[in-house]
Amino acid sequence: MGDALADAVRCLRRGGLVVYPTDTLLGLGALADRPSAVDRLLRAKDRSPTQPVSICVSSTEEVERYALLSPTSRAFLRRSLPGPFTALLPPSPGARHRLPPSVVGTRTIGIRVPDHPVARELARRVGPITATSANRHGEPAARTLTEARRSLGRSVGVYLPARPSGSGTGSTLVDLTGREPRALARG
Repeated sequence: MGDALADAVRCLRRGGLVVYPTDTLLGLGALADRPSAVDRLLRAKDRSPTQPVSICVSSTEEVERYALLSPTSRAFLRRSLPGPFTALLPPSPGARHRLPPSVVGTRTIGIRVPDHPVARELARRVGPITATSANRHGEPAARTLTEARRSLGRSVGVYLPARPSGSGTGSTLVDLTGREPRALARG
């Protein structure tokens, strides 16, 4: 995995796209703080820029760089992450400044800390990456590299040879902007 991970890091730093494993499905990654890379991802997925894309970070401590946390949201993150959740949180001023509008929504930012060592190591090495399923918008989520290649083809620079380690369904969206965590749906 070492050489493949190094290839993925180089690809991301050049503005390319990478398919990587998570604890739910295969993810499609681009550097979240590089607007041109996020635009490339949106084109590859055929997804509207008005639908914000979540980010993957390497640890729960890193979430605070990108989101404003309440005591309730902090407790949920400590209890549930890493894990199969996408936390919807108010974006920090730094996130609004650093990340493009297609990542930071008008009211929330979606953040994942997957329970998969490859996903977290990739984010640790390059910073926040996008956390969206490896498929074209409207198609079933890819669970295998073959399915991801069929859907995304040459738009992806590196397909990491590791498998998702989980349910095979999307992460659960949890709204942490209110007084209590509220599960919305699977992503």
